[in-house]
Amino acid sequence: MDSVNDNIAADISKNKTWLFVPATRIDRVAKAFASDADAVIIDLEDAVAQEDKAQAREALKKYYDDQNDTQNHQPIWLRINQAGSQAFFEDVALCQQMPKIAGVLLAKAEKAADIEYVHQHTGLPVIALIESAAGLYHIDSMAKTTGLVAFSYGFLDLCNDLRVQAGTPSADIIANQIRYQLILTSKIHQLAPPIDTIYPDFNDGAGLRARVQLWSQMGMLGMLCIHPKQVATVPQALQPTDSELEFAQRVVAEYEQSGQAVFKIEGEMVDAPVIERCRQLLVKSQ
Repeated sequence: MDSVNDNIAADISKNKTWLFVPATRIDRVAKAFASDADAVIIDLEDAVAQEDKAQAREALKKYYDDQNDTQNHQPIWLRINQAGSQAFFEDVALCQQMPKIAGVLLAKAEKAADIEYVHQHTGLPVIALIESAAGLYHIDSMAKTTGLVAFSYGFLDLCNDLRVQAGTPSADIIANQIRYQLILTSKIHQLAPPIDTIYPDFNDGAGLRARVQLWSQMGMLGMLCIHPKQVATVPQALQPTDSELEFAQRVVAEYEQSGQAVFKIEGEMVDAPVIERCRQLLVKSQ
């Protein structure tokens, strides 16, 4: 990536919550920002019926113009339609009229050329949503594309394409394999860590917390949200326990005081990887 993309990737790595708002409900954007979501995504794709897309674009453009006339401009992300569709080209044309949005999520991304097209015609950073077997197969080539800053994925769409039965232990295995592939590819190509897919049951707080802890432990840093009530749960679930923090503080303090490369804390052998892990934990908790 170039230095501009590096900076954008670093910035979006700070975003833990990415909240969707249908483009047909622009009135909900203010509420979305009020939920303290780190990023708000206005959805022109699945959340908008084909016959409503033109009207949704008009409402979005009016919202954008009104925001630019105030001092309270809050950059939005925009999920656009699949490359090659008529809606895609109309979405790109709309983005050209809104240069101050934060960036674009490209639905059903499958080709590097499509990401390049979006970036070249809008100048905006792109997050590629992997939602098909073809997209997953081509993540390495897409990762090399100028303008791409991160991956996310739509697991239910992937399940349909791969003929995986969602909601089963087998689906969990596939989901973790997808996470691993995206994490590894993103690391190798210096992208932001991938953003985890939605958790569809927004009334299941316990399930959401377990999901957040899973992807966080795997090295991902954020997640797509479909309801404001999920926004508060995600950062809470990311907080380390008191015992984890205490152990990390003791490790770092002992290392800084003694300078020893290897020592014991509470009977556990501590060496360079453990020290680094503890430092990362303390940074995340700030």
